[in-house]
Amino acid sequence: MDDRIPLSVRRQLGKKIVSSSRIGGGCINETFILKTESNKEYFLKINSDTPKDMFHVEAEGLSNLATTNTIRIPKIIEVHDDFLLLERIKSSRKNENFFQSFGKAFARHHKTRASAWGWPKNNYIGTTQQKNTPIIPYQKNSREKDWCQFYFEYRLLYQVRLLEKKGNAGELSKLMIGIEGKIQKILEGPGEPPAILHGDLWGGNYMVDETGSACLIDPAVYWGHREADLAMTKLFGGFPHEFYRAYNDEYPLKPGWEYRENLYKLYHVLNHLNLFGHSYYSQSVNLAKFYL
Repeated sequence: MDDRIPLSVRRQLGKKIVSSSRIGGGCINETFILKTESNKEYFLKINSDTPKDMFHVEAEGLSNLATTNTIRIPKIIEVHDDFLLLERIKSSRKNENFFQSFGKAFARHHKTRASAWGWPKNNYIGTTQQKNTPIIPYQKNSREKDWCQFYFEYRLLYQVRLLEKKGNAGELSKLMIGIEGKIQKILEGPGEPPAILHGDLWGGNYMVDETGSACLIDPAVYWGHREADLAMTKLFGGFPHEFYRAYNDEYPLKPGWEYRENLYKLYHVLNHLNLFGHSYYSQSVNLAKFYL
């Protein structure tokens, strides 16, 4: 038994833990597979250095993704300040139509509507706080304007302000002024209501379950425009074309999405610049200059 497993986890399970295997995970938390004397297995994330609400808002995000009943989400067993205990989903090989099924399911997921842009509370994108409040009231005749305001203030500008505090913003501060003046023109067109976004979907934030189907993990959930979710999937090489073709067959994107995509990528590249340093600076500048 690994002595890093909190006593509160053992109490929660109510059964003796007979084995704990540390597994590879992200750069933030330690992760383990636990097996109890009743032969049940669980997935555990622990970290005593994270903000006290990090695991709580992650659990809330997973729970809300699950409400769409479209893609498998790990069931939450217990959440505390320093750990998140989930059902163990055994990884398998992708089934024959994995990306077609995944793309179609993700499109159905995005058809679930929300009534506002944002989220009831702030959460995290990596270890960066993701600002979601105040939630901007949703009105049909002003939804594009409201989304532009939310996305600029709480996604792009917020990231640049963090860079300015570190002295790392460079010309990005000036570029944000230009983006602010053009953002409604850049993002005009779709006129769609908010959807429940995963918020951080790339190849490392889904897994393949026992049936060979997709399961979403590690979200940064908020109510936003679905194009923002799809743009993130393309940031590190993208998914196979079957995913996007199936998505578009199920829920066609509105004209102009290719033009808007770089602005949605910019948020995540700025966040990587904040988290990992100067190697993401040029990419951030180039994405911003694309519109200026």
